[in-house]
Amino acid sequence: MAKLFSFPNPVNETSARIVAGGAVIMGIAYAVTGNGWILVALTYGFIARVVSGPTFSPLGRIATQVITPRLNLQHRLVPGPPKRFAQGVGATFTITASVLYVAGAYGASQIVIAGLVAAAFLESAFAVCLGCIAFGYLMKLGVIPQQVCEECNNFTPRSLQTTSL
Repeated sequence: MAKLFSFPNPVNETSARIVAGGAVIMGIAYAVTGNGWILVALTYGFIARVVSGPTFSPLGRIATQVITPRLNLQHRLVPGPPKRFAQGVGATFTITASVLYVAGAYGASQIVIAGLVAAAFLESAFAVCLGCIAFGYLMKLGVIPQQVCEECNNFTPRSLQTTSL
């Protein structure tokens, strides 16, 4: 049961970027149309990924089990805790947008999702995870304990790190 509700660590960055791309597409569709069912799917997806990674997320499953395995490129593994935190930020945005939608503040709801789309686009197109960056700062400030992500304690950019065999 605990395995069902666990988040992968490490995370395949390719899959994370594909999921972010899916969030961009759904977010734009909602922001443009105002269709509440798109917002329901978007909100569910973020909550499902926070709770269980890709296990209960249709978008997460498609990314990890269908698309990523078919891509012939070098995949990079990144720490899971910052990605989970980023999914939590996305869940916060979509839940906020959902509350606004139910309250009848449709325009405000669409603006919140536009902010989510901007962040998800950065992740999808450029591998810039704003939630992961915030996670790093919160660790530096001591808000998130160091033991949550031991690998995250090394803030040296990966491109500057060397590995030996």
